[in-house]
Amino acid sequence: MKSIRRITTTEITDIIPLFDGYRVFYKMESDIDAAARFLNNRITKDESIIFAAYEGNKAIGFVQLYYTFSSVSLQKSLVLNDLFVDANYRGASIGEQLLLKAQEFCKKNNYKGLALETAIDNPAQKLYEKLGWVKDSHAFHYFWQVK
Repeated sequence: MKSIRRITTTEITDIIPLFDGYRVFYKMESDIDAAARFLNNRITKDESIIFAAYEGNKAIGFVQLYYTFSSVSLQKSLVLNDLFVDANYRGASIGEQLLLKAQEFCKKNNYKGLALETAIDNPAQKLYEKLGWVKDSHAFHYFWQVK
């Protein structure tokens, strides 16, 4: 049976392998210790919200949300920064369930909405649009990087 629940500091160890796998997917070096520290800091400092999908006692996917604010609308929003499902469970609607959980959390807490960034060729765009996400066509995304 699959369930989705919010991660606390006691469950961080459940998702460390998934988080490390997510980073490796994006061409980063595997670093379990750094992943554990990073996740622990986000949770203990209340800087992110993480939901994990479980099959029994095994975490099989997660979504990580970060807080942001809209000065124009004077509302809190969330950025869906990380979404990852174990390769053995892809195609079983786990990602969809995690996205729906994030949307439910946003509604329950009266946030303005959820934002995400994805690659132009990411096939998950169809899922986002199916779940009511709208592609931003009136703005560009820029990023400045410290060098």
